[in-house]
Amino acid sequence: MSRLTGPQCKLCRREGMKLYLKGFRCHTVKCAFERNQYPPGMHHWRRGGPSEYASHLREKQKLKRFFGMNEGQFRRIFSMAEQMKGNTGENLLALTERRLDNAVYLLGWGLSRRDARQLVSHGHICVNGRKLDVPSYMVRKGDVVTLKKSEKTAGRLQVNLEASKDAEVPGWLEVQPEPLEGRVRSLPTADDASLLVEVQLVVELCSR
Repeated sequence: MSRLTGPQCKLCRREGMKLYLKGFRCHTVKCAFERNQYPPGMHHWRRGGPSEYASHLREKQKLKRFFGMNEGQFRRIFSMAEQMKGNTGENLLALTERRLDNAVYLLGWGLSRRDARQLVSHGHICVNGRKLDVPSYMVRKGDVVTLKKSEKTAGRLQVNLEASKDAEVPGWLEVQPEPLEGRVRSLPTADDASLLVEVQLVVELCSR
């Protein structure tokens, strides 16, 4: 299977939007979604419109795949959003944005969220001086995120930083270059969400 039409790129085309699963490649004209803006398959032009349930499910799947969550993780975070004050959909977006792997990616230390999730799960990330290998950990205001000093990560990090040097760090995070560390300035809101998703459809589906 070619690199241009790999399973990750087909997933983006099927969802009808860019999920940035291929890292830096998604920001270039070589992205398969930009080259072929139609669903995968031989007879994609014959497909009818989705049902109401399919539209709801599609938005939920976007959210899960964008952040690499399985069904159990999604259910737990949705339950937390329901118990919080305010709009459930906005709470859900804010909570997913606080994931540690997402913060590492937004700081520019990973080429994609999948790459950042690997950095976390392999024990290369520390929060407040303590090693954390749980990608779903939710960062808090004032948390300091650093990289565990290692020869293995030094070269990889240099490549990632060079590739993301022009990327803008969101306002709820800040990066200090020397020594390299990231700080959570404030908790993100739904307006800071990285993914454009009809979150109300997700809430309606999960509240049935």
